[in-house]
Amino acid sequence: MKTTLILTIIGIILIGSWTQKQNEIKKLDWLLGTWETKTPKGSLYETWTKKSNTELQGESYYLKNKDTLTFESIRLVEKENKLHCIVSVKGQHHEQPVDFVSTSGSSPTSLIFENKQNDFPQIITYKKIRKDSLFAEISGMMNGKMARQAFPMKKIK
Repeated sequence: MKTTLILTIIGIILIGSWTQKQNEIKKLDWLLGTWETKTPKGSLYETWTKKSNTELQGESYYLKNKDTLTFESIRLVEKENKLHCIVSVKGQHHEQPVDFVSTSGSSPTSLIFENKQNDFPQIITYKKIRKDSLFAEISGMMNGKMARQAFPMKKIK
């Protein structure tokens, strides 16, 4: 009887833990929609959609005079009990995706992803400021110096 009770309690704890991890992506619904910031290169847009209960899909691109200057695909995926930010940039890394893994500094309103082996950036950050604004940043070492690019963004859709 005691053995059955102990196994039942352990099972409930494990299922609860697994369910909690599987719901991490649901806490990121604030990221869904289209975001914009103005830069000297043109207007930067990021559009996020929910692909499944464990994945968000994003597209990021610059528009200048109706020309698309840079394009990247981004996937936020739950795997191995962590969030992964998988980035594919046209014309970079031989068209291969680069995987950034969430750090312990991440929270439901602040996402920090890291890949120390990537050339630049090594860190990608998204911070929710308000319902209609966020702060995105890429940072890391470039040419032996710490470099950052900040993107304060407003939600337009």
